[in-house]
Amino acid sequence: MKSEEIARIAGVSRSTVSRVINKYPNVPEETKKKVLEAIQKYNYQPNTCARVLAGKKNDTIGLFIVSIADSDNPNRLYNNNYFTQFVNAVVDCANSNGYYVLVNIIYCQNDYNRVNEVFLQKRIDAGIVIGTEREAEILINVSKNGCPIALIDYDAEEIKNSNSDNDNLIIAGSKDYEGAVSAIEYLIELGHTDIGFLAGRLSTYSGMQRYKAFFDTMKKNGLEVNEDFILYGDFIKSKTANEIKRLIDKGKLPTAIFSSNDDMAITAIELFNEKNIRVPEDISIIGFDNIPLSSLIKPALTTIATPVFDIVEKTVGELILKIRKNKKSFTSISYDTKMLVRDTCMKNLNR
Repeated sequence: MKSEEIARIAGVSRSTVSRVINKYPNVPEETKKKVLEAIQKYNYQPNTCARVLAGKKNDTIGLFIVSIADSDNPNRLYNNNYFTQFVNAVVDCANSNGYYVLVNIIYCQNDYNRVNEVFLQKRIDAGIVIGTEREAEILINVSKNGCPIALIDYDAEEIKNSNSDNDNLIIAGSKDYEGAVSAIEYLIELGHTDIGFLAGRLSTYSGMQRYKAFFDTMKKNGLEVNEDFILYGDFIKSKTANEIKRLIDKGKLPTAIFSSNDDMAITAIELFNEKNIRVPEDISIIGFDNIPLSSLIKPALTTIATPVFDIVEKTVGELILKIRKNKKSFTSISYDTKMLVRDTCMKNLNR
C-alpha cells in the first residue's frame, strides 16, 4: 500500500499523510486521528529508504558498545552485567519516544570506523557510545560533522577545554569520584585501615576516577597503601580471579576491599568462599554500580549505585531534542551516586 491510498481512505492529501508520519505540529487533531486510524487499519509502513533520500529522519538511534578489552573471551560482552542493564534502558527509553535502536559492538580499534559509516549511510539519526576508552577522537569527530552523539563515561572537562566545536556532543555519566570516596570513607568509619583496592581499567574515565579517589582518600585519612593489596582486575572477571588468587596465595589479606565495580567484587566473593574466607567476617567488600545481581547474591553486596535509567532517560531525551529541534549546544550530564548498605561489610573487630 502506498501513501496515496492512505490519503484517499482518510480523505486528505498525500502531503497531509506525510506531515502526520513526520510528526509536523501543524496538523489538526481530527485530521491526524483519521490518518493514524487508516495507517493502523491497513498496517501501512512508510518507505524508509525513500524518506532518507528525501532528507527525512528515520527515527533510529544507534547504540555502540565498546568491548575491546578481554579480547580472548568470546563471551565478554554477554557476561557484562552493567552493559546488559544499560542496553535494556536505552531500548526502553528510545522505544517509549517512538525510536528504534540499532545495536553495534566495537570489538577492535578498526571497528570505531563503523560509527562513522553508519552515520554516513544515514541509517541512524543519532548515536550513543558506552564503554569508551581514551581513543574516542573519531567519535568526537562524528559529532563535529553535524551528527548528534552521546558518550557515556568520558571526561566532560577534557571536551570543554578542547576549544573545538562540540555542539552536537553529549557527555553523560555519574559522579564516580565522589561515589568512590564515600565507599572508602565508609570502610574507614567501620575501623578498617588495611584496605585493598580492585582497580578497573585505567583507560576508561570511570576506572581512573575510582582509582584516583582511592589513593586520595587513603592519603587524606593518613592511611598507608599496601602495594600488595592493590589488584588490577581491569573490569575483567578472569583477570580479577587471577589477582584474587595471587592475593590469597601471599597469605596476608586486607581487612576490607573496595572494588571498582560489582562484577569484580562478586568474583572476589566467590573465590573467598571457595577458600573458606568469610565475607564479611574475615574480609569486608564494597562494590560499585549496583548491578541487579548485587542484591541477589549471598551475602548481598554493599555497593555504590549509579542511576543507569536516569542517565539513559536524560541522554535519550537530549539526543531527540538535537534530532527534532536541531538543538545546538554541548551538553554535560552527571548524576549523583548513592550508597546501598547491605551485608558484605562489617566493623573491624581487631581494631
